[in-house]
Amino acid sequence: MKRLTHLLACLALILPAAFAHGASFNCSKASGSVESLVCKDPALTARDEKLEAIYKTASAKAKGTLATRLRQDQRSWIKGRNECWKANDTTWLTASWTVGSVKECVDAQYRMRTSELQAVWRLLPPQTLAYSCQNNPANEVVANFFATDPATLRLERGDRTTTLWQVGAPSAGLYEGQNVSVVHQEQQLTLRLLDTTTGKTDALQCTPK
Repeated sequence: MKRLTHLLACLALILPAAFAHGASFNCSKASGSVESLVCKDPALTARDEKLEAIYKTASAKAKGTLATRLRQDQRSWIKGRNECWKANDTTWLTASWTVGSVKECVDAQYRMRTSELQAVWRLLPPQTLAYSCQNNPANEVVANFFATDPATLRLERGDRTTTLWQVGAPSAGLYEGQNVSVVHQEQQLTLRLLDTTTGKTDALQCTPK
């Protein structure tokens, strides 16, 4: 009986310590309601641990200024994730992707950041397709599709590369990013670009090269 009592006492000390370090940060020093939520919710803790592993893999590939930029971007993302405490019934993540609670916001932020790192650092092999737009071979876009969660698209046009996430039903083929959206169906690609200066949206019809 004494041995059992001693064992239970030891477990009582060990389990809180293990729980405190379940996330990528020390939960005993969690700052704010969002970090506390991540520590208390097993599903969000798993999201955090997965992102940490992906981030370490990306960091191993990053060198010089790219490594510095990666660290800066990750710190900015953490600040953005922590802003999820403001999430309400309709919080917008992209032009049509909304969440309705703090937990949904945090979960979505982890999924988006994890898939973004996998795509940007090509931790998964992409399906790459080239398109000419408006029947002009010189007006080219290159689409790199990644089977992440959610699915991501890295769109190359000129000297600019943009990350977009699949939203809605996969059959709709809709991807959205910052000021840009793509509909990809039956090998055709419709690209919509928002000019933030004028508020005008330009639509390009693109076909495989």
